[in-house]
Amino acid sequence: MSTPISAAHSTTNPVPALLALADGRTFRGSAVGAVSATPVAGEVVFNTALSGYQEILTDPSYSGQMVTMTYPHQGNYGVNGVDVESARPYLTGFIMRECETLPSNWRSEQSLPDYLTQHGIVGIEGIDTRALTRHIRDAGAQQAVIVSGRAADDTGKAVQAARSAPSIEGRDLVREVTCAAPYAWSEPTPGNTAPKARYKVVAYDFGIKRNILRLLVDHGCEVTVVPADTPAGEVLAMRPHGVFLSNGPGDPAAVTYAADRVGRLLGNVPVFGICLGHQLLCLALGARTFKLRFGHHGANQPVQDLATGRVEITSQNHGFAVDPEQLPRELEVTHVNLNDRTVEGVKHRSLPAFSVQYHPEAAPGPHDSAYLFQRFTQLMDSEK
Repeated sequence: MSTPISAAHSTTNPVPALLALADGRTFRGSAVGAVSATPVAGEVVFNTALSGYQEILTDPSYSGQMVTMTYPHQGNYGVNGVDVESARPYLTGFIMRECETLPSNWRSEQSLPDYLTQHGIVGIEGIDTRALTRHIRDAGAQQAVIVSGRAADDTGKAVQAARSAPSIEGRDLVREVTCAAPYAWSEPTPGNTAPKARYKVVAYDFGIKRNILRLLVDHGCEVTVVPADTPAGEVLAMRPHGVFLSNGPGDPAAVTYAADRVGRLLGNVPVFGICLGHQLLCLALGARTFKLRFGHHGANQPVQDLATGRVEITSQNHGFAVDPEQLPRELEVTHVNLNDRTVEGVKHRSLPAFSVQYHPEAAPGPHDSAYLFQRFTQLMDSEK
């Protein structure tokens, strides 16, 4: 992987770019954003959301990955400073059918190509994203590289670079995205006024999204965010009413220290986990995880709440899932994915702890999953 060396986005004189997959499949297009003469690598996945590219770009859970957007037009409404989910993009590449250079929206502050250039993110447009998506669906998510300029002419070298790129499996990417020191968060959802804080919550940052923090504040929480390797004893010394386990990137089985922290917290304080936090809660109790063929990335995943029978349309971003055959008896499955029956939520049968695999804070149009934050506050009330 290299540092992007320049920027390019021109409809009259585009810079050639090449996307090369480890299995030898290649796609030619034009460079968008930063340009790198040497291969920039990542696991290539696809996201089926119709909008939300800014939130996707700044979701730390995409660290180590290249995201293909299945919707053909990206950048139509530009980029603004309010909708980001973290301080910067963490993905390694952005793949599009067509990128708009002249956004039209009253909230827009910057074009998507300029934003990618500013943050050194390589992008490629002009490829058949439908064909790429179908290929990933059939062949599975895999390592890939993007090269730009004259380097795009050497297909063989690019494919070899993709084959040499490290796999997501077994990699601890959490250490690359977690905060360096604890900090307080008090900002509510834009347009809302924060209510008086009734609960003290410590949130583990495995790659946390800002909208999670905002919704915790909306629900009356005084939030302290701590690094991923913070010892359980230090967290309990803060005397929180509850502990939140955030989303994050990479292989959950590689983040053994985090699962150990979670295990030491269980039974001492109510726990709520989302995405990677869900997986770590399960691992702490003896479950196992496995890699999905192409993962769940999008804003239209149907999930059923087994207690009520209701179906939620959810936003998701994960490449691993909890193995239902290796689930400990202490955990009860509460939610399942209706596309592939994977585990989407669990709760402990006797301790105040629950988690979901999807992202209730993302609200992809409907607010089907907003009740989960209220469930967390109710759990904290019951344990006061």
